[in-house]
Amino acid sequence: MSPRTVAGALLGRRARLRWVHLVLGGALLMPFWLVGALVVLPLAGGGDTLFRGSVPGQFGAYALALPLAALAGLFPLVRPLSVAMARALCGVDGARFAEGPARGPAARRRTAAWFTLHVGVGGVLSGAMLALPPFAVSVMLLPVPGVREFLRVPAPLDKTGAYALGPSAGPAMLPALAACATAAGGLLARYAPVLLGPTPADRLAAAEARAAELSVRNRLARELHDSVGHALSAVTLQASAARRVLDHDPAFVREALSAIEDTTRRTVGELDAVLGLLREGDEAALAPAPTLADDLTGLLARTRATGTSVDATVRADVPALPALVSREAYRIVQEGLANSLRHSAGSPVTLRITEAADTVEIVMENALSEAAAPRAGGGSGLKGIADRARLLGGGCTAGPEGDRWRLTVRLPLPTGGAR
Repeated sequence: MSPRTVAGALLGRRARLRWVHLVLGGALLMPFWLVGALVVLPLAGGGDTLFRGSVPGQFGAYALALPLAALAGLFPLVRPLSVAMARALCGVDGARFAEGPARGPAARRRTAAWFTLHVGVGGVLSGAMLALPPFAVSVMLLPVPGVREFLRVPAPLDKTGAYALGPSAGPAMLPALAACATAAGGLLARYAPVLLGPTPADRLAAAEARAAELSVRNRLARELHDSVGHALSAVTLQASAARRVLDHDPAFVREALSAIEDTTRRTVGELDAVLGLLREGDEAALAPAPTLADDLTGLLARTRATGTSVDATVRADVPALPALVSREAYRIVQEGLANSLRHSAGSPVTLRITEAADTVEIVMENALSEAAAPRAGGGSGLKGIADRARLLGGGCTAGPEGDRWRLTVRLPLPTGGAR
C-alpha cells in the first residue's frame, strides 16, 4: 500500500468527518462523566485529586458515565439525533437508517446500545486527541537538557538512557493516534446501520404508511376518473346535440349550454379540490364528495341534458343511507352513466336503485351497440366500479345480456341498525 493511500485513509475527507463524529461523542459523554466524577471524587480522597492526576478516578468516572448514557439512550428522540449525526459524518448510505423516534422496546434498546458505543468510544478517543499531542512533544524534547528535570522524569528511567529514543518515539505517536481514530470511526460506521437501522416494527410501520398513501392516491385517481370522465362525456354530447339543433331549437340550445356551464363549473371545483390535496398532502382539504342523497337529481338532469333518456326508479330510503355507501353509490351511478354516454350515445338508459334488508342494489341497462364492445374487456371505468364495490364488501357484474348491456352492483349495508 502506497504512502499516498495510507495518508488518504488516515487524513482524507471521510476520515476527518469520522473524527468529528468521535469528538461529538466525547462531547456528549461529558455531562455523564461529570456526574460520575461527583460520585468518584469523594472516594478518591476529595480535593482536586481527580482532575490533577488520579487516573483510576478518571476511569472510575468513565465507568459510571456509560450506564448513565445507556439510560439516556432509551429516550425516543435520541435515535433521530443519532441518525442525523451518523448520516452526515459516518459515510454510510442514509437509506439504511430508520426514520423518526425509536418506538418499541427493541428499537430503544438498540438505540441505547448505539448511544453508549458512540459516547464510550468517542470519549476515549477525544481524551487521547487532547492528551497525546502535547505528550508526544514532551517525549521528543526529552534529550534536551533541563527538560527531564522540568517534567520530573523518574530517576530509574532517566538512568537507562531510554529518553534518547524520544525524538523518534514522539512523532510515531501521532500516526498511531490517527490510525486508532480511523479504526474507531470505521467501527462506528460499521455498526451504525446495524443499531440505528429499521427494526421489523419500523419496516411494518413504513409499509403501512406507504399503503395508506397509495390508498389515498388510488382514491383520488378514481375520483378524477369518475368526475372528469363523466363531465367530458356529458359536455361532448351536450355540445353535439346543441350544434345539431342550433338553427331551429334555440330553447334546447340554451338548456344545453346551461347544462354545460353547470357541469364544467362543478367539475372544475372537484378538480381544484383534488389537486389541492395532491399539493398539500392533507386529505382533510378534500372538498365533501357528492352523495346519492344530495346529488343524484342533478346528475340525472345533466345526463338528460345531453339528449339521453334516463328512466330512473329509486326504491330506497336514500337520505338514510350511510354516508360512505351514499358517496360510493353516487360515483358508481356516475361512472355507469358516463360509460353509457361514451359507448352508446343516445341510447336510453334504465336505472334502478333498490334497497333490501341489508343491501343496496344498483342496476343500469342500455341497448348494446358495436361501440360498447370495448367495455367487455373491462376498462378503467368498470375496474373503478368493481374496486369501489369490493372496498365496501360488495360485488359487481357487467356484460351483455341479449341485446342489452347490464351493470349490476350490490353494496352491503351495516347491520344492527348502525347507519
